[in-house]
Amino acid sequence: MPSLKSHLVALYLKYTRKRAFASAESIRTWAEWARARSTHRPPDTVRESMRITEREVDDIPVYEVEPPTLKSGLHIIYLHGGAYLFEITSYHWRLIAEMAERLGARVTVPIYRLAPDHTFPAIFGPVHTVCSEILRRDAPEKVVFMGDSAGGNMAVVLTMMAAEQGLPIPGHHVLISPGLDMSLKNPALYEVEKLDPWLGIEGGKEAIRLFAPGMETTDWRISPIFGDLSVLPRTLILSGTRDVLSPDTVIFVEKARAAGVDIELMLEPGMIHVWPLIDMPEARRARDRIVAFLNETELAD
Repeated sequence: MPSLKSHLVALYLKYTRKRAFASAESIRTWAEWARARSTHRPPDTVRESMRITEREVDDIPVYEVEPPTLKSGLHIIYLHGGAYLFEITSYHWRLIAEMAERLGARVTVPIYRLAPDHTFPAIFGPVHTVCSEILRRDAPEKVVFMGDSAGGNMAVVLTMMAAEQGLPIPGHHVLISPGLDMSLKNPALYEVEKLDPWLGIEGGKEAIRLFAPGMETTDWRISPIFGDLSVLPRTLILSGTRDVLSPDTVIFVEKARAAGVDIELMLEPGMIHVWPLIDMPEARRARDRIVAFLNETELAD
């Protein structure tokens, strides 16, 4: 049974955030308002607990986050969510710091450009450069692409791009509430939308239009569910039944398994979009599963 806190979080989102995804106009307005008040810089609490350096790759900031003690060979590349319109948040940074500390791993965080000022090629290009450099330099089997929402979409697309170009691919994916079919044509989405206290289909369609104008939403670079899933590495996906993206996530998992991918789905009853980023009992269980999944990787190697 979902916790009391999860119900309170959902109620808060319903009355403060749901309207942002209600229409094309509202999501544009909300993104403009949020961007004027946001920063990509890590919060002081994260800076105090981690060693953080910053560099630039193709004119985007890239943060390198390390715990006081590096005790594993894992290298996580974290790709934040936000519908390709919104900046990284303190919720993302706290998850990044926790993963770095608990796994004793290095985490690279590319701060990619955002729509509508930039579109697909300019958003993906520098991140592809960052990922390619790391995959060539480090042991690919120790590299993890981790992302939430749009960042989960980006993680899968970047892996498919690497495979298409004959480059190394990461050893593992961890995808939190990923957007995997951005055509948003599945009729089942409309039933889940009624339960989702945050996301809406019309706002989601506008976000994709701003991110990839002129591109078909069934292009695998936008909707990786239509790509070659056989190239994907061992994958953990976390999704919630009150997330409008969850029906397509289930279909993606079925298709990936049919393609021979070792994939695990943690489908949490009653949970909302990106719930593992929020401080509540269900999120703690989800984070424990992520850590266990990646520790299994270390033990297996």
